[in-house]
Amino acid sequence: MSCFHKRPKRTKSEEQAFLEHLKKVAKENGKRLGLEGDSDLQFLLLGGKLVKVRSKSWKHGRYFKLEEDCQTFSHESKKAFKQNHTFSIDDIESVRKGRQSEGLKKYTDASVEDLCFSIIFKGRKKNLDLMAESPEDVNKWVSSLEKVINNMHNLSNQKKSEHWIFSCIRKADKNGDNMMTLKEVKHFLRQINVEVADSYAAELFKKCDTSNSGTLEGEEIKQFYDMLTNREEIDVIYGKYAQTEGQMSDRDLLNFLLNEQREQATAEDAHRLIEKYEVDKTAKQNNCMTKDGFLMYLQQDDGCILNPAHRSVYQDMNQPLNHYYISSSHNTYLMADQLKGPSSTEAYIKALLKSCRCVELDCWDGANGEPVIYHGHTLTSKVLFKDVIKAIKDYAFKTSQYPVILSLENHCTVEQQKIMARHLVFFLGDALVKKPLGDTMPINFPSPEALKGKFLIKGKRLNKLDSIFTNNNVIEDGTVSEEDEAAECKENSQKEKPKKSKIKLDKELSDIVIYCKSVHFNSFEHSRENQAFYEMSSFKESKAFNLAETSATAFMHHNMDKLSRIYPAGSRTDSSNYNPVPMWNVGCQIVALNFQTNSKEMHLNQGRFLTNGFCGYILKPEFQRSLSSQFDPSTLTEGSWLKKKIFHVMVISAQQLPKINKEKQKSIVDPLVKVEIHGVRADNASKETHHIENNGFNPMWNKKFQFDISVPELALVRFLLEDHDTASQNDFIGQYCLPLTSVQNGYRHVPVLNKRGDIISSASLFVHLMLLDAP
Repeated sequence: MSCFHKRPKRTKSEEQAFLEHLKKVAKENGKRLGLEGDSDLQFLLLGGKLVKVRSKSWKHGRYFKLEEDCQTFSHESKKAFKQNHTFSIDDIESVRKGRQSEGLKKYTDASVEDLCFSIIFKGRKKNLDLMAESPEDVNKWVSSLEKVINNMHNLSNQKKSEHWIFSCIRKADKNGDNMMTLKEVKHFLRQINVEVADSYAAELFKKCDTSNSGTLEGEEIKQFYDMLTNREEIDVIYGKYAQTEGQMSDRDLLNFLLNEQREQATAEDAHRLIEKYEVDKTAKQNNCMTKDGFLMYLQQDDGCILNPAHRSVYQDMNQPLNHYYISSSHNTYLMADQLKGPSSTEAYIKALLKSCRCVELDCWDGANGEPVIYHGHTLTSKVLFKDVIKAIKDYAFKTSQYPVILSLENHCTVEQQKIMARHLVFFLGDALVKKPLGDTMPINFPSPEALKGKFLIKGKRLNKLDSIFTNNNVIEDGTVSEEDEAAECKENSQKEKPKKSKIKLDKELSDIVIYCKSVHFNSFEHSRENQAFYEMSSFKESKAFNLAETSATAFMHHNMDKLSRIYPAGSRTDSSNYNPVPMWNVGCQIVALNFQTNSKEMHLNQGRFLTNGFCGYILKPEFQRSLSSQFDPSTLTEGSWLKKKIFHVMVISAQQLPKINKEKQKSIVDPLVKVEIHGVRADNASKETHHIENNGFNPMWNKKFQFDISVPELALVRFLLEDHDTASQNDFIGQYCLPLTSVQNGYRHVPVLNKRGDIISSASLFVHLMLLDAP
């Protein structure tokens, strides 16, 4: 292809020297990545020619390569005075071989399928669609990228931290001579988000410059790194328990696990941790743990705030479907706002990969007889219904095997409804539930376990479900009232309140609605007396919040028998979200949020569904499933839900927080930590530390808080890190949210997630926690 760009020309000797240099880089940096001397890493460092695809006419050759920090990818820009385009390996969500993106399907021919691949980014960053010269090149690029991404992902936190710091050292070494002057040390300190007095920087430099050469090199840089990363708080904890010749014996470690971590540990557990985390062979042979091994343990899953037993599916998955909270998305097709943003199959893929188990499809008549999905009566773009179904089929069960609900908002004519039904049956095949499980009319929902790998359709149905078993099934199309949310959208777009209209419903589409038949909500009494278990209502947020406030116990009992879906108000045109917690408090299952919006509400949603194998289903507490329960989240009375606890939190320190303003080299964060409890009204609370001036690298607070908890099974804990600002609102640094019942006691590291909910690999928060029964 003429649009491929070649590598820069070098003489034979220059080329040889360059390749030797890359081998050295692959060996040094590869060692930190667990890829020492790896040929795939060398391939990426060398780089190669690829065609970047943006449209049918915009296909240009660019030279792509991995920078020597083994963390940054770059390709040249052809615009005058423009620097090379770069992105971090951490920003990549996945690499897809073939024409697996909207862009490549739209702008390339099927004949070049095996020459294409895409780099998919986290968040809203556009995909990078690429073409190589041969299928072999595609395989090499994809496998090499996946290897580096996976290795980065699987590095221990300590290794990630080390890799991050050394990449900052490399950036600070401006002239690339592998030596650091005092000026470069100061630049490095700003890079890692810490501002120190010139005198302190000079003192640190002098201590490490043992050769008095005026530069740091080799072992001196190692000593500088060790001094910088030494953690006094770990020294104190380790020193208290290391009672065996300056080290922590298996007995000392067991003492720590029992007394500080409050774990039901045994001698075998202590041996297992030493075997797993100790880095010194001699110490390991002596059944001892060094300080390095102890820090390694604290920074891994066993030392994390999240109970490791809750990382996999640990709840009973054989309860009826309505006994679970279900991770749910609203207007899933939208990538941005509700008025003019793009609609995309990519939005469905991203939601499903985040374990969303209920997605929404807003269906309208399209051109050429093909239904489309978009936000009706707005300028949002359109995407083909069949393309969405194909994408859902491909990605529904990659993160979780548990059932996916397709919530149809149907605005199509009967002719295009027939096409919808045929696409659903054809593309979803046997995975689509087309009749009730079993040979008799069911009296309640099947379980998530029984529905593994299955799709359920939520929509209108012409008749009752039992007609399938009584030979009383309708044989032709009929008329039904339109969806409540569709009626509300129409109301928002018209000045006068329209009458709720009827729509014609195709029999084929009606027949594949089995367990999630949409009906209008009148009252809890009416639902109880007139509606079957599979007939469910959608509530706009204002209606749902009002019912939760005035009839909480009735709402909860309604959800013991039926499913409820809550959706954001039509006035939220910016795709903002409502607080999902009050809805979970009354047992609502399908609490639909705008997944594309990075917000506190989405952080709470991520926290709620973080556990149970991140499978998108969380079993509701027993008191939200028992018919005898009189639980009311607003007025707490005696009952099984009342398990009073005292939650002690000590915020000790943070490590390697990201810079907020990366454009300004001298911008250093002034971090503070907020600890929030989100649950029933009586438990809601927020407390914060003071801020630390000019230190995002290793700030220390040692601040203690105490929270009184009444209903721990509904409580979420959120740690929020902010950059203090006296003149304006504090800036967001990072956060982490999880259920209180999944918190481990003792000294724990807390991961730090960015606004999108992705982990910031080098950063962490260090805390001491104790959840105790109230006296």
